[in-house]
Amino acid sequence: MTTVASAVGAALARAGVRTVFGLVGSGNFHLTNALTAGGARFIAARHEGGAAVMADAYARVTGELGVLSVHQGPGLTNALTGIAEAAKSRTPLLVLAPIATSPRSNFYLDDAALAAAVGANLVRVSSSATAAADLARAYHTAVAERRTVILSLPLEVQTEAATPFTLDAGDPVPRAETTPEAVSALTDALLAARTPVFLAGRGARGAKAELVKLAERVGALLATSAVARGLFRDAAFNLDVSGGFATPIAADLIQQADLLCGWGCALNMWTLRHGTLVSDGTTVVQVDVDPDALGAYHRVDLGIVGDTAATARAVLRELDRRGAKPVSGYRSEAVAARLAREGRWRDVPYADRAEDGRIDPRTLSIALDRLLPADRTVAVDSGNFMGYPSMFLDVPDAEGFVFTQAFQSVGLGLATAIGAAIARPERLTVAALGDGGALMGIADLETAVRLGLDLLVLVYNDEAYGAEVHHFGPGGHPLDHVTFPAADIAQMATGFGCVGVTIQRSDDLAAVAAWLAGPRDRPMLVDAKVTRGEPSWWLAEAFRNH
Repeated sequence: MTTVASAVGAALARAGVRTVFGLVGSGNFHLTNALTAGGARFIAARHEGGAAVMADAYARVTGELGVLSVHQGPGLTNALTGIAEAAKSRTPLLVLAPIATSPRSNFYLDDAALAAAVGANLVRVSSSATAAADLARAYHTAVAERRTVILSLPLEVQTEAATPFTLDAGDPVPRAETTPEAVSALTDALLAARTPVFLAGRGARGAKAELVKLAERVGALLATSAVARGLFRDAAFNLDVSGGFATPIAADLIQQADLLCGWGCALNMWTLRHGTLVSDGTTVVQVDVDPDALGAYHRVDLGIVGDTAATARAVLRELDRRGAKPVSGYRSEAVAARLAREGRWRDVPYADRAEDGRIDPRTLSIALDRLLPADRTVAVDSGNFMGYPSMFLDVPDAEGFVFTQAFQSVGLGLATAIGAAIARPERLTVAALGDGGALMGIADLETAVRLGLDLLVLVYNDEAYGAEVHHFGPGGHPLDHVTFPAADIAQMATGFGCVGVTIQRSDDLAAVAAWLAGPRDRPMLVDAKVTRGEPSWWLAEAFRNH
């Protein structure tokens, strides 16, 4: 007999689901087995929170639907932080969540309220008769609308007899079409600009070619939000990241723009440094498929509903129709020379502030960047340290940087890296973590070892929750609850089966070079004892209005 659970799993596998993350209990046992019987690969994590983040990262890197399978009750609640991150990031993620509907069950919970609380959609499979339509609705919402969807699967419905079915996700949603009037207005603004800057966000991934061509045509400089870092990696006049991680020259050039055009970018306080990167006379344009995104965080002078790539192509056609010739705009020889001299963080002079037994995180990051292969993925956790890998570790493209910061949770970085490594196994993956986040998610080191991932775990270890130390310390507040005694994280990693090494000075990196040389049959964890004397300027900026 085919049950609803088996029919749902088989239909997802036939629809092309290749990889599923999760933990298996009684509630999702048959469902998960049906998925793998249909050809999907199941990745068992050691905690549902980690599994959710792995599925999120996998979806970000591959562009595929992320799929998470959890047990009823605590399986879902354990995964909620990862689900919240995915929902806030508009990651297409389908959560297969068994549900006990009887209030007398130990596993009972109000899954609809939980979904609403974290910003996820919920679709319930009501019966065997509606299973195909319910699954199609959930799948369509996740993929076409780029939403995180919890598919609620009542235990009693899962066991109902069902006829196998094929997933019908409906017709693809057409890309948002920009109106001719909006295209004309944007063309007018670009032609009038002398120093335009394009700022691309996650919604611009997949539109690199169109944006680069348009920027060349109108003389615009190129920059990205943090989550889209690497998009313009090899393009001329690339400023890299805008916002708190921006180099001094990037911040200066963005502030001098007379037109700032956000493409699939939220233009939030992080990307615009609380608005300080936008001058009073700057014309601000925002292009986004979501009408509610326009002007949500910063004033816009021209808001355009439209797909990034389609809108850029439409403007290029309008420029051709008008016979507009290419202009140099902001792309002067002087700007090019400045970018060549000081365009990367490693070009910015700094005074090494090594302490006894502790390495300056800038020195550490620059040295590692030179050691690591160019073809890499960098996944960054949250915390005081996070700017160092984000600024000093180069990435080859937008898929090479995974930045799960929408919910700003510490402890997601290791699982993020594991999901990214599974998505791109041909690349070395670097998990950049703080010591607090590393210890919070350490259980999934076993997952990385079990899967034989090509993974370097880099722990910036200041033996504290550094953000709180530097935020509250200057005010004379006690810091006993946010500082900790030394912990040998390298030795812990060895216990999980990793190669563990402690770094206190640059010479210690020879051990990392040896591991990089091969065979890299086990992940390496680098316990880097970093200096503690200075706060990070990006978090100081973030705390400015708090």
